[in-house]
Amino acid sequence: MGCFTFVKVMMILFNMLIFLAGVTLLAVGIWVSVDGSSFLKVLGPFSTNAMQFVNVGFFCIAIGAVLVLLGFMGCYGAQKESRCLLLLFFAVILIIFIAEVAAGVVALAYSSFAEGILKAWATTALKEQYGKDPVVTKIWNTTMTELKCCGFTNYTDFSDSYYFSQNSQSYPPTCCKKQSTCSPTYAQLGEIQGCFEQLLTILTKNANIVGGIAAGVCGIEVAAMVVSMYLYCYLDKHSR
Repeated sequence: MGCFTFVKVMMILFNMLIFLAGVTLLAVGIWVSVDGSSFLKVLGPFSTNAMQFVNVGFFCIAIGAVLVLLGFMGCYGAQKESRCLLLLFFAVILIIFIAEVAAGVVALAYSSFAEGILKAWATTALKEQYGKDPVVTKIWNTTMTELKCCGFTNYTDFSDSYYFSQNSQSYPPTCCKKQSTCSPTYAQLGEIQGCFEQLLTILTKNANIVGGIAAGVCGIEVAAMVVSMYLYCYLDKHSR
């Protein structure tokens, strides 16, 4: 088996796995979005904790669609030795890679600026939509419960909010430690950390894992680009 044949077979198998993973994610996303109750019944005793995942149905659909597209282009392009599809596959992976690197650089260089944008968005959502919009409320409730945090910065994000005015000037239960009614006094004494700081703490503790995953993903993307470009150049050379 020559080098070209080996690389071609590996390219097909690798992208077939990507395609199947995309189809699976796509199917699960559609199932969760269309019939979330049946999905939770399948999970049985885990359904209560899994309720939070119903909201990620559309996210699964989006990621699944991208994976299906990439898997198809890479697998079909290698099988049919299509230079056009291989080049398109390379271009899409390159765009994703550049976007990831750019996002990382921006996050490091403008972390305070990014924090300001996130804070402005989160504060608006907490003040105007929390307690009114079911989706926003559920997302924040899940986040605050899982991370054991309160608001974006702290409990003051809920001051003068829709929830605060509609619940006898009290804060969400997660903003207090044990009190059923979270009054401003109890919220201040509780000193529950904001979700942003809590998330940063978790990321700092797991920096090696996060960095390893990011490096692994980038490594796979670089390998995919190298292989697709090798096949493209080989086919282009032998087509002349």
